[in-house]
Amino acid sequence: MARTDPDSCPGVLRLHEAADGPLARVRVPGGALAPEQLQTLAAAAHDLGDGTIELTSRGNVQLRRVRDADALTERLAGAGLLPSRTHERVRNIIASPLSGRVGDQPDIRPLVAALDAGLLDSPRLAELPGRVLFTLDDGRGDMSALRPDIGLHVLDGDRSALLLAGVDSGIRIATADATEVMLAAAHGFLELADGQWRLHEIEDGTARLATLLGLVPGPERLELAETADRPIGWLPQDDGLVALGAGVRLGVLPARTAEFLAAVERPVLLTPWRGLIVADLEEWPAEQVVRVLAPMGLVFDADSPWLRITACAGRPGCAKSHTDVRADATAAVESGRTDIPGTAAPQAPIPAAAITTAGRQHWSGCERRCGRPAAEVTEVTAGPGGYRVRPPHT
Repeated sequence: MARTDPDSCPGVLRLHEAADGPLARVRVPGGALAPEQLQTLAAAAHDLGDGTIELTSRGNVQLRRVRDADALTERLAGAGLLPSRTHERVRNIIASPLSGRVGDQPDIRPLVAALDAGLLDSPRLAELPGRVLFTLDDGRGDMSALRPDIGLHVLDGDRSALLLAGVDSGIRIATADATEVMLAAAHGFLELADGQWRLHEIEDGTARLATLLGLVPGPERLELAETADRPIGWLPQDDGLVALGAGVRLGVLPARTAEFLAAVERPVLLTPWRGLIVADLEEWPAEQVVRVLAPMGLVFDADSPWLRITACAGRPGCAKSHTDVRADATAAVESGRTDIPGTAAPQAPIPAAAITTAGRQHWSGCERRCGRPAAEVTEVTAGPGGYRVRPPHT
């Protein structure tokens, strides 16, 4: 399928004109933010945006209602968040956030840096669509189910599976060769693409790309199921320190909360579940972080209903939305209506206040269902006359 419209994925240098004003998307390879970088984002959100930082499903961030694009560019470049003006939109790399800290899987953090450097070093790869996704999974299975265009899944320290178009291609490579192979696959995508934004849109794309790479698939295939465990709460690190996993309500982080996080002066890792991890803490400071930031809205309880609900931007940010989805979803969570098992999907639209749901769910302002997770969820979708609730498998 060849697209006739150009890729309009936003960045910092090319903003998206949302209904509520210009929106900037900042790529954060591997989700890794130094404290001073988070402080820069918090200050930019406060001074130049709407006072919030939106977390995306690719471990990136968005700033809404940007009032001064040039000032934002200058601040982000000074913080190392805009290392290239030609490649900024193609740095879509997500990686196992606990790699090298929790668990006995190989540490893939060096691969994140190497892959990002390889993207930046190739003028040709600046032409990649902004939607192409790279994933690096250290073997625990948390990234590979996120349907990457080009992904790596470590099988052991020396051998890895190459994922193409969201599935295991059957190709096995040496982990030491991962950066070279993934960059070659990115070049191959450009050679095969005829306006397509994603590898799965190219007819026989996986097979044709394997041929270009000169790699032969074997019979083995991984089942890429989404892991049920997300990094939330107290996470003991292998080195004796502590990481804290936190959910962010509907993926919207207030700038003031981000400033408190930056003041902890520890690395912050953004996750593709619109949450974050504060790493490398001693136990006593970790306890203080929870005491201060839990009342500010960060979620450290793995059983919280906030961790089971996602939502699109809705009004006023999206002109296509029929309602303020985030406000409706928030009211449903706070009233306990997202913990009430529902029945069959209603045949007619119902008002937001009448919705009862349970389990994982995604609230959308229109039928596009932007931001919907890949996993099975109850879909709560707004229309002109109210919401329709569609449970999984219906």
